[in-house]
Amino acid sequence: MSESAAAGATPEASAPMTDAAATDAAATDVPVPGEPFEARSELSDGEWHRMHPLSPIFRGGIFLVVVIGIVIANLRDRLVAIFLPSVLPELPDGEEWNSGDPVDWVLDNGLLLLASLAVLGALLLVVGGFYLSWRFHTFRITEDDVEVKQGILFRSQRRAPLDRVQGVNLTRPLVARLVGLAKLEVVGAGTDANVKLDYLSTGNAERVRADILRLASGRQLAEASGSVASMNRIRGASSAVSEGITGLIAGAEGPASEPESVVHISTGRLIASQVLGGSTVALLVMTGVAIAGGIWGSPWVLLGLVPALLGFGAYWVSQIVKSLRYSIAPTRHGLRVTFGLFTTVTEIIPPGRVHAIEVRQSIFWRPFGWWLIKINRLTGRSAGDTSTDQFTTVLPVGTRADVERVLRLVLPGTRDDEWSLLFEHGILGPREGDPYSQTPRRAWFIRPFSWRRNGFFVSPHALLLRRGQIWRSLAIFPFARMQSVGLHQGPLDRSLRVASLRPHTVAGPVYGYVAALDRDDALAAFADVTARASAASTADRSHRWAETVVAEVPDHVPDSTAEPESMVGQAPESTSGQAPGAT
Repeated sequence: MSESAAAGATPEASAPMTDAAATDAAATDVPVPGEPFEARSELSDGEWHRMHPLSPIFRGGIFLVVVIGIVIANLRDRLVAIFLPSVLPELPDGEEWNSGDPVDWVLDNGLLLLASLAVLGALLLVVGGFYLSWRFHTFRITEDDVEVKQGILFRSQRRAPLDRVQGVNLTRPLVARLVGLAKLEVVGAGTDANVKLDYLSTGNAERVRADILRLASGRQLAEASGSVASMNRIRGASSAVSEGITGLIAGAEGPASEPESVVHISTGRLIASQVLGGSTVALLVMTGVAIAGGIWGSPWVLLGLVPALLGFGAYWVSQIVKSLRYSIAPTRHGLRVTFGLFTTVTEIIPPGRVHAIEVRQSIFWRPFGWWLIKINRLTGRSAGDTSTDQFTTVLPVGTRADVERVLRLVLPGTRDDEWSLLFEHGILGPREGDPYSQTPRRAWFIRPFSWRRNGFFVSPHALLLRRGQIWRSLAIFPFARMQSVGLHQGPLDRSLRVASLRPHTVAGPVYGYVAALDRDDALAAFADVTARASAASTADRSHRWAETVVAEVPDHVPDSTAEPESMVGQAPESTSGQAPGAT
């Protein structure tokens, strides 16, 4: 959610404090009894605060890199002649390596004073712009929402209601880590709805994130602790750099009370999983086509493999680097997932924010027993953001034991006796005594390779869709998060008395669709899923997970009052049963 504010509208209740100076203020502020809430962090007191003073430098880092690059490109000959004269070969008499240098042109035309004033003016403009950017970039955290105001000429204001928070991400880019900075991203329930706090010191960012999640859970903040202020004293630059380098080597920092990751992925497994991934098929096909073209056509066709190999290599390296230092663990506020070697991202997904889960296995991974787990969730990012995929992968590659550990975190209400439905019959199935409703034999040619495996099962809490034989998958759709469910039937389906079932949820990598189901099974599932989804969404209170315990959905739900009309003899259409959407 975002709002627009006029350029002069900056209603700051008090003089904003910088991120660095907030510590000293916290040592003198005494909580007043009877206030709406008392902040545990000095930056979560409901007042307006500014970001860290170094924030404009890191937010405008690309601009600085471009300027520095232009300067170096124009002065490269002079810089090499000054610092590395031994590497330059001798030139004929009267010629110099720095001839045509802008500095020589300025000196030859007597423009040294004007050039110095121009450089000084440019520096003042840059410094002034950075200062104003920092001065007008403020935020506050109240018991209801997180607000950010920014902009010099064009002011903007964004607000994220806490009861709609889908998660809080803490990102530490490589350079920012070296000076002890991090940025927070409060994930909202909508496209491009995120609110960013960039940048804060790492310690303040950790505490602010905990405060936001605690307020989002429905609880009030505790009284500000004196120990927090004493631990957050301004440190020297050498100490900050030392801790940043230590963090770069040792891994992402986290609160000492956080449990250890339940999954550990070796670097060798990550590399092998990328090499044996789905992109390898495309590379092999391209290689075969190029070789055939080189044999029966022009050998120059083989040169086309070079950019392809470079592209695939860069993709593999980027995927491996993003997955390094991966960890996943439960916390009191939800699921904590950390990933990234250079830019480290730590996100916490509160309860009830996972809309769908899918366990996948490539045919190349099957001999090793490796699996991938992706989820559908609201990321609050724009549709064109290529980094969104990072926030939907909760297990890059794992064994059966890893899959069970992660699913127990994502589906905490699953009973022990239900795991055979998930793994033995769902992920590995079909097995003897298969409870899944699958494609009838009369419609085998619609799914010729996977018709024995293609099917669904309605559990007390979720709809399970089992698909694929070459690329096996099991999709899980919790009823409390389901938006609607639809039945689809075409002319061929009507003649075979089969139909397709599709649950609808938020957009993401998990696609809910299973085709060629027996018509009667699909109709029964439609009525059952609709009733269960309505009951589950009505009883769900996970958006304020600290206020109440999520109510259990009864194992038996009354039948729908009206069964969908028969689709026999009708034109192809979709019938949907709406269930109230959850946050």
